[in-house]
Amino acid sequence: MWVGLLSDIHGNREALESCVAHARQSGIGRFIFLGDYVGYGADPGFAVDTVMREVENGAIALLGNHDAAIAGGTGGMNATAARAIDWTRDHLDATQREFLTRLPLTFDDDNGRLFVHASAHAPADWEYITSIEEAALCFSATNAQATFCGHVHVPQLYHLLAGGQLAGLIPAQAIEIPLRVQERWVAVIGSVGQPRDGNPEACYGALETERNVLIYVRVPYDVETAARKICEVGLPPMLGLRLLEGA
Repeated sequence: MWVGLLSDIHGNREALESCVAHARQSGIGRFIFLGDYVGYGADPGFAVDTVMREVENGAIALLGNHDAAIAGGTGGMNATAARAIDWTRDHLDATQREFLTRLPLTFDDDNGRLFVHASAHAPADWEYITSIEEAALCFSATNAQATFCGHVHVPQLYHLLAGGQLAGLIPAQAIEIPLRVQERWVAVIGSVGQPRDGNPEACYGALETERNVLIYVRVPYDVETAARKICEVGLPPMLGLRLLEGA
């Protein structure tokens, strides 16, 4: 079965709609959302409503740090992110806010796969995985054969060989990557709503659970509209510029 892995939507309606449509057209029948539905973008309510609707239909949704900040404050965030959260909080209704408070930090599918927004190591501390050392901490915190996470906004893949060697790479796009069972993996799924790898196209993961293969998928969307709306609603203009640049 193909499963869509969507992370870091960040209130980007245009990117989310394009990714969900692409996934369904590609035969994906189930979604796992890896957190950060809000923050930065102009349509947080739409993003949360979409995730809520998918959860009602069997999807899994996890908590991200921006989602947690809606209820818990913006400590640790930079000034731009905190300003976006303050704006977002006023543009969510009580049902949407309550949904975010009930989200779990992790999901274990009982088949050797763990899903988390940031890292398996101290998930609530929102650690980034951007290096071999940080990936090693993630591996050490779980026995999962494959861990899937977001948070970084840059697609990355780490694998741990049976002999203990750990390597990281930038994954190829649009091809099947076999997650060989004799090795362990940490797959950092890129961002739907705010890519930061120099490519403005939205990114999501497609996981085939029977063959244990992963595809990093890029989807073009109406970036100009998403960026313009950010400015129109009064959010920091740099957030729109980042969408245009993929940075």
